[in-house]
Formats: sequence, C-alpha cells, structure tokens
Amino acid sequence: MKRPERAALARLLLDERFAEHGAVVVPARPQRGWIRAIRDALDMSSRQLGERLGVAHSSVVQLERSEVSGTIKLVTLARVAEALDCDLVYSLVPRRSLEETVRSQARSIALVEIGRVDRTMSLEDQRLPSKQLQTQLEAYAHELISEGRLWDHGPA
Repeated sequence: MKRPERAALARLLLDERFAEHGAVVVPARPQRGWIRAIRDALDMSSRQLGERLGVAHSSVVQLERSEVSGTIKLVTLARVAEALDCDLVYSLVPRRSLEETVRSQARSIALVEIGRVDRTMSLEDQRLPSKQLQTQLEAYAHELISEGRLWDHGPA
C-alpha cells in the first residue's frame, strides 16, 4: 500500500473514531488554571499538594503558573492530576473531519495553480467554460491527494 493510500485509510479510521464521540466540547481553562481550580475546590493548600507530589510549596505555585502560561510539561501535568485524584485527558481534536481538511487543502492548491493557467488563457481568449474549469479543479485536487503533495504548499 502506497503512502497516500495509507494516509487515506488512516483518515477514514480516525474520522470514524472522532464521529463515534460526537462533538467534543472542551471546557475553557479557568483563568487561574485547572490545577488551582481543582485544588481550591478540594480545599487543598499548595503546601498539601506539594506534600502529595513530594515537592515544596513554591514548586506548586510555579507549576500553577506554568500551566496558565502553557509551558507545563505533559508528564508533570499527569503527576499533578494523579495527586489531585484526576485523570489527564489529552487529545488533538480536529475542527472538521480529516477528509474535509485534506480535500480543502487540495482544492485551495488546485484553485491557485489552475487559476494562474486560467488567467493566462483568458488573456488569449481561450478560457475554459466554468463547468470544464470546475472539472479540471476537481481532477487536479484528486491528483494532489493521490500523489501526497498537499502539504508542500503551506496551509490552505
């Protein structure tokens, strides 16, 4: 199986997996971070959390700051979650299906590249009818997908 075919199968399987779970609603992180919010809700001091983690109170304060700034390491966050009797849930959730992302990227590239040719042809009064142009766009987009050349062009 060629790389683009493996990618198409991977997209299909992942899209099915995401669809099983429906729309994922990720709650917004509290202003002072999840660690602080849960610690406060449990009525646990930073000293007490530090004891559970085997670190000093000042380290807990730094952990909370690093979570808010987005610099905390996942392994550290997992340790804190365990100390707070929580599960750390980590996932990348596509904003749309992976297949839609791939098709959109392919169409964008095709539109730019075929658009250049269409403009040149229009200067010579040889422009394709819009239906033929659309057919060419779709064919080129399919070619880009099947050849695995989608991401050489940057984001759509």
